[in-house]
Amino acid sequence: MKALSQRRRHPLVAVALLLMGLLLTGGLYAVASGANEAKAQPAGFTAEDVEEGKKLFVANCATCHGMNGGGTETGPSLVGVGAAAVHFQVGTGRMPLQMQGPQAQEKPAQFNEEETRQMAAYVASLGPGPAIPSEEELDTSDADPAKGGTLFRVNCAMCHNAAGAGGALTRGKFAPPLAGVEDAHIYEAMITGPQNMPVFNDATITPQGKQDIIAFLNTIESTPSAGGADLGSLGPVSEGLFVWVAGLGVIIAFTIWLTSRSS
Repeated sequence: MKALSQRRRHPLVAVALLLMGLLLTGGLYAVASGANEAKAQPAGFTAEDVEEGKKLFVANCATCHGMNGGGTETGPSLVGVGAAAVHFQVGTGRMPLQMQGPQAQEKPAQFNEEETRQMAAYVASLGPGPAIPSEEELDTSDADPAKGGTLFRVNCAMCHNAAGAGGALTRGKFAPPLAGVEDAHIYEAMITGPQNMPVFNDATITPQGKQDIIAFLNTIESTPSAGGADLGSLGPVSEGLFVWVAGLGVIIAFTIWLTSRSS
């Protein structure tokens, strides 16, 4: 009995263990809370941006994409698409959808820049994804339009046309014309891959290459066609039609002239 009484812990030991447990639990809770707060507040945005963006999202987007952005039968999940996808889709007026169809139609934007960024902040808080490009990423002062033209013809011209005039795709879809598109939206399209467009990450096209492509598009938009009449920049279809009509007209006129002289 004496040995058991010697082994019996002092009452203060239990109190100390209880306090240590409470401190450990509080520390773990603080770490978890900090992690959740960091997740809810993406880089470049404030907690207020996320909160206001959630209100706008619930009022205008939740019908198709779900209350928490998880998607529904009529709209895909937005978890992990990033702020850049929202800034592109909403900033170009493609979202919210005007009507269901093969692809979202571009239209005047429904929200201003601040509201668009707030919605982007909320969607970015749902999961990591491409961020809205910074001013440094959009700086084309040192870009090379010639290299950008090469990259564009290799990666983009098969859908958007060599002059960026757009083109038809399958099942009612199309690659839109690129004239007048903001630099930020061009960059965002490359890193998010909207509609049928593939994603061009930095391993495929470097940030410098993206700047070169933007510089090329800005150059051809502001510079008259160096080759003369561009025939709408529609490529071989319009050029072939012009050659066919003009060439056939010359042949007919020459034939009439010959027959009139012989008679």
